[in-house]
Amino acid sequence: MFIDSHCHLDRLNLSLYDNDLANVIGNAKAQGVNEMLCVSVDLKSYPAMLDTINPYAFIHASCGQHPLYQEDLVNPTLLEEYCHNDKVVAVGETGLDAFYAPETIDVQTQSFIEHVEVANKVNKPLIIHTRDARQQTIDILKQGHADKVGGVLHCFTESYEMAKQAMDLGFYISISGIVTFKNAKELRETVTKLPLDRLLIETDSPYLAPVPHRGKENQPAFVKDVAEFIANLKGVSVETLAETTSQNFRDLFIKS
Repeated sequence: MFIDSHCHLDRLNLSLYDNDLANVIGNAKAQGVNEMLCVSVDLKSYPAMLDTINPYAFIHASCGQHPLYQEDLVNPTLLEEYCHNDKVVAVGETGLDAFYAPETIDVQTQSFIEHVEVANKVNKPLIIHTRDARQQTIDILKQGHADKVGGVLHCFTESYEMAKQAMDLGFYISISGIVTFKNAKELRETVTKLPLDRLLIETDSPYLAPVPHRGKENQPAFVKDVAEFIANLKGVSVETLAETTSQNFRDLFIKS
């Protein structure tokens, strides 16, 4: 029923789940979460991440170098090699973070450009992390012809104007548990304006657990709480929200 479009299963504290990823998956399945996208944050940990999720056909993968893990430039040759794997449905996450790491913005920018080039080469969509770099992010996507492959601005917390520019490039907007936070009034207003056919839902687990799970480690099962909150916000049924966001996920990432 639900798809968690962005999670980091390899970064969960498995000691909370009897040291077994199968228990995390069981929790998700019990809440109607039938598919997940496990997102890479760096090329060094990517092979181990892939080994972790390989036994599960319903868990998809991405490959990329997160901007907060950008002390050095990404290796575009290795990135392209990894992205040819059939289990990999997206390139990233990549992007710009001028909030937490302004000191590496030049390296982030060059690596972001490399990710866009690789995405076009392998014909797979991009997963974008963006924080306090709205126009720079859009400019790189435009200049790199990212509209050819599309993608998603994940864990979106920026303005509706930025969302509109991204959607005009064929991108989707993914909403995490942040939307349930008390201080997320502006984000909630943005979500009410987003068209359903451009919306995805995610946990970004193990981070950003939604209400009513604040203080706990996040997990894919909690994407149901995100979906219920957004459905109420937009005045649609949870079933409609689940069906539409799941189809959006398949349209973007599966394409078959």
